[in-house]
Amino acid sequence: MLRTALRNLLAHKARLLMTALAVLLGTAFVSGTLVFSDSVGSAFRNKTAKSLDDVAVSVTEGGPGGPGGSGGPGNASGALTTRTVDKIRAIPGVTHVRPSVHGTTTVADKDGNPAGREWGSEGANYVPDKDNGGKDRRYPLRSGRGPAAGDEVALDARTADKAGVKLGGTVRLAIDGPVITKKLVGIVGTDDPRVESGGSLALFDTPTAQKLLGKKGEFTELVVSATPGTDQDALAAKVRSALPKGFGAQSGKALAAEQSKIIDKETKSIRNTFLVFAGIALFVGVFIIANTFTMLIAQRTREIALLRAVGASRRQVVRSVLIEAGLLGLVASAVGFVLGLGIAVGLRSVLDSTGASLPEGPLVIEPTAALSALAVGVLVTVLAAWLPSRKAARIAPVEALSAVDQPATPRSLVLRNSLGGAITALGVAIMLYVTTFRDSGGLTAAMAGSAITLTGVIVLAPLLSRPFVALFGKVTDRLTGVSGMLARRNALRNPRRTAATASALMIGLTLITGFTVVAISADRGVDRMGSQDLTADYKVTSSGFGGLSPDVARTLAEQPGVDAAVPLRMTGFQSDNTPAGLRATDVASIGKVTDLKVREGSLAAVRGKSVAVSDEYAKQRSLRIGSSLPMEFYDGKKGTARVVAVYAKNDVLSDVMGTPSFVNPHLDKVLDQEVLVKAAPGKAGELPDTIRKSLGANPLIKVQSQDDLRRESAGNIDDVLFLMYGLLGMAVVIAVIGVVNTLAMSVFERTREIGMLRAIGLARSGVKQMVRLESVMIAMFGAVLGVGLGIFLAWSGGHILRSSFPTYEMIVPWGRIGIFLLLALAVGVLAAVWPARRAAKLNMLESIGAQ
Repeated sequence: MLRTALRNLLAHKARLLMTALAVLLGTAFVSGTLVFSDSVGSAFRNKTAKSLDDVAVSVTEGGPGGPGGSGGPGNASGALTTRTVDKIRAIPGVTHVRPSVHGTTTVADKDGNPAGREWGSEGANYVPDKDNGGKDRRYPLRSGRGPAAGDEVALDARTADKAGVKLGGTVRLAIDGPVITKKLVGIVGTDDPRVESGGSLALFDTPTAQKLLGKKGEFTELVVSATPGTDQDALAAKVRSALPKGFGAQSGKALAAEQSKIIDKETKSIRNTFLVFAGIALFVGVFIIANTFTMLIAQRTREIALLRAVGASRRQVVRSVLIEAGLLGLVASAVGFVLGLGIAVGLRSVLDSTGASLPEGPLVIEPTAALSALAVGVLVTVLAAWLPSRKAARIAPVEALSAVDQPATPRSLVLRNSLGGAITALGVAIMLYVTTFRDSGGLTAAMAGSAITLTGVIVLAPLLSRPFVALFGKVTDRLTGVSGMLARRNALRNPRRTAATASALMIGLTLITGFTVVAISADRGVDRMGSQDLTADYKVTSSGFGGLSPDVARTLAEQPGVDAAVPLRMTGFQSDNTPAGLRATDVASIGKVTDLKVREGSLAAVRGKSVAVSDEYAKQRSLRIGSSLPMEFYDGKKGTARVVAVYAKNDVLSDVMGTPSFVNPHLDKVLDQEVLVKAAPGKAGELPDTIRKSLGANPLIKVQSQDDLRRESAGNIDDVLFLMYGLLGMAVVIAVIGVVNTLAMSVFERTREIGMLRAIGLARSGVKQMVRLESVMIAMFGAVLGVGLGIFLAWSGGHILRSSFPTYEMIVPWGRIGIFLLLALAVGVLAAVWPARRAAKLNMLESIGAQ
């Protein structure tokens, strides 16, 4: 039976090629994802490990031993000063202590834009070490020297190149306010993963860094080096005892392990996301594999019957088919693994193009990636061939020797339809139940309901194919005559095969349609959310995370053409253990930049410790005019505010609104989150240039109109949506292969029939048209089913978003839906090219004589 399996595999190379492609593409996606995640994780770990080479102990606020726990925010009552550095340096085993100051620093590139990503724009101090030739151990000099005065700066090589500045040139940068210009005196190297992954680095001398990024005489981090062989954990304990309250120490080994866990967690999330789409592609491939083996077994009915007649058992027949499937899966998976290496490289390029800026590193090929790809490919192929193999084993030898093709029995179709109807009804019931959810608690139910509904429709597809093909056939019969009628009858001849082929395309289009409807609806919801309360013409924000200096709002308010420049700053508090946000602003001018509706009281009374609250927050907390609101701020201080006004819920404002004088004492640094600018009548068009010039063409400043804000939100959604299209495109490609495979097998089965049609006068063009129309029917059936199901699932599942996303409202993008249907039509036409040519080229006499 092994020899039989090998002979069958080699005898049907062309027939199995399409099936092998389906397995190959799916396993390539799996192996590519695994290799990509292993490579990226290794690159991050290598960069992190290199940056921690000389770190025996790291001291930070809120580290182990501090109030925030490992990596958490601290609440230090002391400070890291030179005195602290001296105490740690005196501990036995310590060879060097590097005091650091860190903060966000935005460097301007050649065009005046930020030279690095927002999350990686680093500013720090350059620390000369006399034991290292007066150079900083952490940032090795590549050229020039380290900064030694307040007007000097050093940059990493990549940032200097982006800024277009050479040694001795002027660097434009910003911290949290106006542009600062400094002289470039050095180019350094760095192993900081954030900088290597698209950020930027600016280094100052220590007094300047403390002035710009922190507090005079204080440091934000201490890096301790030790003699070789020192027990890092024991040293960390000694260092911890020398620290002021609120600071903790962590050994270099523990820090490296913690960073490795974070990296593994992040890469795991990326890997799992891509593996989901790889699983979808493989699931679609199951239909193709099962279809192929069903048709191959039907073609080999007499051969199998002969084997049974000469003594082969049912188990041997099953084993022969499964061996054939296993060998096919093994070969296809091996090729798929090699192709997956190219996908791994491609994924890096795609993510880098979207701004991910992944660190450079070699391609890492772990044995588990290769074994997983091979195992998945073989397992999927064998499982898909299992049912066809059992069908082959059930064929009675005497019946099979006289049979050409055994259609599905009415009982089996009735049983299948009943089961499909029950599964679909259950899935639809769950999805209708999901529409009653008003929070994210229904997400699990929605996912389960979607999967059950999709499964039920797949099972029901043979039943659903009959009315669709019949309806479609009425149109084609009138337009194409005999060819259309023959195509319709061919599609209805084996509804299981038609349904299995269409289901593969349906799965991809269901997901694509569902994602599209939800994404477009969310995009419109964001538009409404961002514009329904905002009446300002422009929003001015910082491209970094430090916020804006209060000078920005004052400067803008003085510019010609500006009617109002209203700053907004934010802090948090808890009231009876319930967190809320407190927004501070110019209460007298806030009405000029937002549609603020006062329900009760007066905003004029908001001063000192008096506040206004939203009607929604007032309802939740049972507040009214004159109520007292106890507040525990995040800096640990407590107070009580008096409610003097209630306003309608406003997306620009928070739950509570007060004055800057009330909020400022609770901020570490007084900064504005944003400044909303209202233009004077007729001056809105020229205002962006005025704003930028008045702020010195500051690279830190982002000036966005309402249209810019809409495009920004739409751009993010579109980026995600097009990434989904790309990932789901693999499933669609496999589905197209399935259509080609089915048509090729169908042409082979009907060889004699096609010969007879040619003999009674059907032209070659008519044969081609017949095959094309059958292909189009299958593709359009899958497309209509997929689009309809995708819209239904998006409608029912979208209800979950409405509690946290009140402006969400389902919108069906009929233009894109039309494009999907046209693409399905094109798929049907293109998939039929090769089978149609093959059918038209059949020799008439040889076809009639075919067995």
